[in-house]
Amino acid sequence: MIDSNVTLGRDYAPLVGIASVSGERTARMQRVCDLLWGAFSARGLSWIGFYAKVSGAEQMVLEVRRDKPACSPIGLHGMCGRCWGERRPILVADVATLGTNYIACDPRDRSEAVVPCFDEGGSCWGVLDADSHEPGAFGLNDLAGMTALVEAFGLSVPLFPPPEPLIL
Repeated sequence: MIDSNVTLGRDYAPLVGIASVSGERTARMQRVCDLLWGAFSARGLSWIGFYAKVSGAEQMVLEVRRDKPACSPIGLHGMCGRCWGERRPILVADVATLGTNYIACDPRDRSEAVVPCFDEGGSCWGVLDADSHEPGAFGLNDLAGMTALVEAFGLSVPLFPPPEPLIL
């Protein structure tokens, strides 16, 4: 796993600093994706997007994304579904090790970081998913930064204690 804060220069603090909770949820999700894409697409990020759990169904749908289309709907057997179900961030250094537990929207993707988004009642409504064509491209700094960003934009409330990340 790369220490992405040092190696890839991904600093989330400036993005969190310009966060705003104004506007509808979809607009705020798009703003998060746009900010992350603008800041990190040249630093290992190949795709970023939000998936939301479909009520009454064992699937999630893509809400917003950058910069190319992705699979939607997706089953809960992948990392987005696992993040939603276990209610904790997931860091995958090499998606090739996941076998059938990986949903390959882009066969070039090699690593993934996923953080859950919680509503005011503490229910997980969806996830923010990041992919990279580079193995080991994400680190704990990315999970913390992505979590801070969705919280700063009012897309998630913090849980206490915060959930322990799953590192695969």
